[in-house]
Amino acid sequence: MMTRSPQGRTNRLTRPSIAVAAAVAVTAGVVAAAPDAKTAEPTPKLSLIAATTSVTLDSWKEDPGVYLDLGTYLTSENGAFELKVTRKSYKAPVVVSQVFRNGKKTTAKALPAGLVKDFSGLPDFAQITLTDAAGKTVLSQTEAFCPNNASGRVRPDAPANSKYPQSCPVNPFTLGSVWGVENGWASNTYAGYYSKPVQLAAGTYTAKINVTKKYRDLFGIADETRTVKVTVRERSWEEPPPVPAGSRSAASAPAGHEGHEGHESAGHGGHEGHGKAAAPSAAAGHGAHGAHGAPARTEAPATRTTGAAPTFNVGHGPYPPAPPALPWALKKESLQRQSFSAAKVGDRSGQTDGSRQAPGAKPNAKRPTGKATVPDVPKPDLRSLPAYGITVSDGYQEVPGKDYLAFSANVWNAGPAKLVVDGFRSPGKELMDAYQYFYDANGKQVGYTPTGTMEWDPRPGHEHWHFTDFASYRLLKADKKESVRSGKEAFCLANTDAVDYTVKNANWHPDNTDLSTACGQENSISVREVLDVGSGDTYTQDLPGQSFDITDLPNGTYYIQVLANPENRLKETNHNNNSALRKVVLGGKKGARTVKVPAHHLVDAN
Repeated sequence: MMTRSPQGRTNRLTRPSIAVAAAVAVTAGVVAAAPDAKTAEPTPKLSLIAATTSVTLDSWKEDPGVYLDLGTYLTSENGAFELKVTRKSYKAPVVVSQVFRNGKKTTAKALPAGLVKDFSGLPDFAQITLTDAAGKTVLSQTEAFCPNNASGRVRPDAPANSKYPQSCPVNPFTLGSVWGVENGWASNTYAGYYSKPVQLAAGTYTAKINVTKKYRDLFGIADETRTVKVTVRERSWEEPPPVPAGSRSAASAPAGHEGHEGHESAGHGGHEGHGKAAAPSAAAGHGAHGAHGAPARTEAPATRTTGAAPTFNVGHGPYPPAPPALPWALKKESLQRQSFSAAKVGDRSGQTDGSRQAPGAKPNAKRPTGKATVPDVPKPDLRSLPAYGITVSDGYQEVPGKDYLAFSANVWNAGPAKLVVDGFRSPGKELMDAYQYFYDANGKQVGYTPTGTMEWDPRPGHEHWHFTDFASYRLLKADKKESVRSGKEAFCLANTDAVDYTVKNANWHPDNTDLSTACGQENSISVREVLDVGSGDTYTQDLPGQSFDITDLPNGTYYIQVLANPENRLKETNHNNNSALRKVVLGGKKGARTVKVPAHHLVDAN
């Protein structure tokens, strides 16, 4: 089975992605947090630092390439470094401004037009040059920088938590984002999966890293070059993980404990994508717990502290990991241990668009009582994004001889209130009764109304509760009349994408960020599903019954319609902005159909 990532890349779910986490924390110990530092001058001072003077990077024989996580960070002192990135519409370019906060006073300065093209970060921010042992330059390139990358505190009196979002959005139809490095914090300059691996032979190299002149001048960053020794080693999935110096070897470990090492980072694995997405060595049950006696193939050579791993939310598409979050105060030697886990795909806890990790919202213990009311309080505003990730596929093994139009679709909440839906199950009933809740400005629940049902989806890789009538997908003819309707009409709601974090009441740290935290289990008595302000939920329609059957459709122009709240069962502030259309042109012949996807105004992403 094939599905598409938010970047438009094609990924095989049967093939684990590879990421690398650098051992970068150098502080000698953990220091207790002190009160937030106070600064009189809001202009931040930015510096490039190297957390370590040497790193070891892996090149895998099965998938050669080295990810240049060199352990360099951008620090912000004397105030937070904050950028607001927006576009008025898809007809307008992306613009960015720097935000300065001084107590209750907030000011903004527009940055040069054309500085950014999308929402993935500042392009060409870091200049990287690598020379080999003979002094020959083998690599010279620039990398983009997402200020929301993996970060940590650089001094004990810095704020205990960063207020900024985690990771930069990659949905092509993102409308607004906030990037920032908290005061007294540092953010990894490594571009992670936003960049490509480089080809380097095993050996030693010297890396020199600097901020490019454009950004030094723009933000007042000193012209300082950081030097890092790089050791590239060639690895294979078939080899056991390296044993850190001074520790017991695998041979001397107690019998049966070899596979335990990856259990902590693996968690409890997840449901396998449609029954055929698990890696060959994936053990059934709890992640790596079944891998006793032999090293399990890992999905990402990341340290146990990072949590960095690709997430495969069935139907929602694969989301690549962002640079790993490395606690700043951990000792370097503790980070040099690599933890391996059995690759599991399907629903699982952890990341969605990169590094956001959040628990699910807890439902009310009992169904609501008293008279149902819809009070005059702020309500959500559900909106649809145009479809993207549009491809033609066959029916796989399930439905041979058919042609399907696959796509990704997102419904998001523009606020100003979050969408909260609880499902309650009567003993012995197959469906849950669903209720929408309403809250006043202080967050107090002040009303509720029945809003349909939730149903259990037993298919392998789903196995969660779906809220019915949340969205509908239709293929319209050139005259905008319906031609084909997707069979997908029930959804598990999750905050998978940060669509616009500049809208009023946007939550930069939402709960319910992936399916396994949001959608319950077969024996659940109640479920709470939430779509927070500023976030959206992307579903990838790439399976027969969900994608459009175009086998017998004539060639020509069509429109993919993404329709939120199709039956208007959910109460929202505006029902007139629930539809989004994306033009497509079908061609070819049966068994070899083609699709052309014209640009949607300035967004040229299929």
